[in-house]
Amino acid sequence: MTREVLISTIALLAAGLPARAASPVAPPPAGTAASSDKPLALVGGTLLTLGPQGRVENGTVLIKGGKIAALGSDVKVPADATVVELQGRFVMPGIIDTHSHTAVEGNVNECSDSVTAEVRIADVVDDNDIDIYRQLAGGVTAINVLHGSCNAIGGQNAILKMRWGLPPDKLLFEGAPRGIKFALGENPKRSNFRVPGESPRYPGTRMGVEVVLREAFAAARDYKREWEAYEAKVKALPAKAERPLAPRRDLRLETLRDILDGKIFVHSHAYRADEILMLLKVADEFGFKVRTIQHGLEAYKVAREIKEHGAGVGTFIDWWAFKLEAYDATPYNPAILHEHGVLVSLNSDSAELARRLYWDAAKAVKYGGVDETEALKMITLNSARQLGIDQRVGSLETGKDADLAVFANHPFSADARCEMTLVDGVVRFDRAGDLAAREKAAAAGGGR
Repeated sequence: MTREVLISTIALLAAGLPARAASPVAPPPAGTAASSDKPLALVGGTLLTLGPQGRVENGTVLIKGGKIAALGSDVKVPADATVVELQGRFVMPGIIDTHSHTAVEGNVNECSDSVTAEVRIADVVDDNDIDIYRQLAGGVTAINVLHGSCNAIGGQNAILKMRWGLPPDKLLFEGAPRGIKFALGENPKRSNFRVPGESPRYPGTRMGVEVVLREAFAAARDYKREWEAYEAKVKALPAKAERPLAPRRDLRLETLRDILDGKIFVHSHAYRADEILMLLKVADEFGFKVRTIQHGLEAYKVAREIKEHGAGVGTFIDWWAFKLEAYDATPYNPAILHEHGVLVSLNSDSAELARRLYWDAAKAVKYGGVDETEALKMITLNSARQLGIDQRVGSLETGKDADLAVFANHPFSADARCEMTLVDGVVRFDRAGDLAAREKAAAAGGGR
């Protein structure tokens, strides 16, 4: 069988050769795609599938048309496949960050009102943000880009795939469920922020934040009833009858109505246990579900209530005490929540931390003894489930999108390093290619 074998720098390192050793054929450059007529095979690595196949030693991932066509230890590689040898390397699903502010053009906050449900992150995606590439270098393949937290009800989020080099509309994760950002506590009541010369914006207290939520959904409920009454009238009309005047369309109330109808996921910034309970009660009162509590540093105190409501938690493992409401935290939070059956993800809220989320997952093993596989799921499959995209990403399974990361060592090891990241079967980051490009630029006098 004739195969074009591409030996990347990662294979050379595994063999103990210097990183600059020449290879017979250059490694696949960033942008290399697995097209329908040219499959890509990643051969010989340890597969951390996080799916039904579990851990597969000396495994192969066959990619075709942007999807995982086959994986396992006995995959037959087609004669025309491009092959990348990964002996000694680890292959895992691409990391999914459930709380990001990367790739936003301008301000992430629309702070002019306490409710801004009508604004959309998808309208301000910045495809030139270098943090997209930097996070690819940390194995990140998808991010949930949230509106900021200066409003009780903020703007709608955008789930992006890290397709570095493509325009904004091509970064959007096709078919991903809609979502919106809520916020509780110090940020929406603006404890630490005042615009000089301007009167303080309502609300200025935690009880005011709760009232904003209730008033907004009471108005949305009335708006929903008004439109339902109109639509019922129209449906009952004879074929050629004159239609009644439709209610005035309101983009803000329309968004809130979609929340009531379960069409939009609610992701709420919240730290304190009392405020988490408040939001769950308001949601129960108005008949909608909170999809995730974001940050949730005191979520461990109300884990049972969160589980009963059906919400997940996206949290930090060891960030706290950066403001008063973030003091009563513990790195055991993810483990406690997991033990109570809450779906937990670990996220960044930081373009810098996003590059090392695999080490945050490792800390969940140390603090609370979370199983290694479950800890890895906290940055992959659990994240995908929280965002409603787990049918396509989050684990290595046949038929899923070929979003994956290749590590030189186990991602939980102290010397873990991402060597290659693929999105839809396209190599968007390749460390060997990156280093070679730097050397070429330096030789041409264009680099340092």
